[in-house]
Amino acid sequence: MSYPRLIENFIERLMRLPGIGRRSAERIIFWFLNHSLDDAQGLAEAVLALKNGLHFCRNCNHLSEAEECVICLDEKRDKSILCVVEDPKDVLAIERAGFFRGTYHVLLGSINPSEGRGPEDLKILHLLDRVRVGNIQEVIIATDADSDGEMTALYLSKQLRNLGVKVSRIGVGIPVGSCIEFADLSTLTMSLTSRREINE
Repeated sequence: MSYPRLIENFIERLMRLPGIGRRSAERIIFWFLNHSLDDAQGLAEAVLALKNGLHFCRNCNHLSEAEECVICLDEKRDKSILCVVEDPKDVLAIERAGFFRGTYHVLLGSINPSEGRGPEDLKILHLLDRVRVGNIQEVIIATDADSDGEMTALYLSKQLRNLGVKVSRIGVGIPVGSCIEFADLSTLTMSLTSRREINE
């Protein structure tokens, strides 16, 4: 015997979320059913507010509630150093380490030809424009150490070298095949301090 259609529909929706299987979806639904309407309404409103209220910063593509994010607006940041990452969550991971005081550029993905995602699908042209018009002295490529991240880093280094800017890659600390968001604070700090210039 299956659940009523309303529950089955909700289960299908929840299972689209990462890490949520059928059993987890069922537990979440019964939590809602055993709690007040205010709890459900509060969550629904929070989800809608998140979708409607967050934007990508017009400068760096990081998440922001305004046109520019708090990092870009921070006058104490070193605007001559730009750290390039794949996703907004990578910015948050590096910020938690508390070491880096430059600015960021979020690509919103990585190059992956097998999934049909090329350089034109990322914010690479925006990055190149920022380097051309800004007073940027160094670009640190902090893409993930997996095959997609390395392919993206190689492509970026070739594009940036023609602009006469120092290009470096985060160094030791991030294991090959891992993601920046899962690295601990000391590992991230070591990776940024031991970055290396890309000369090839």
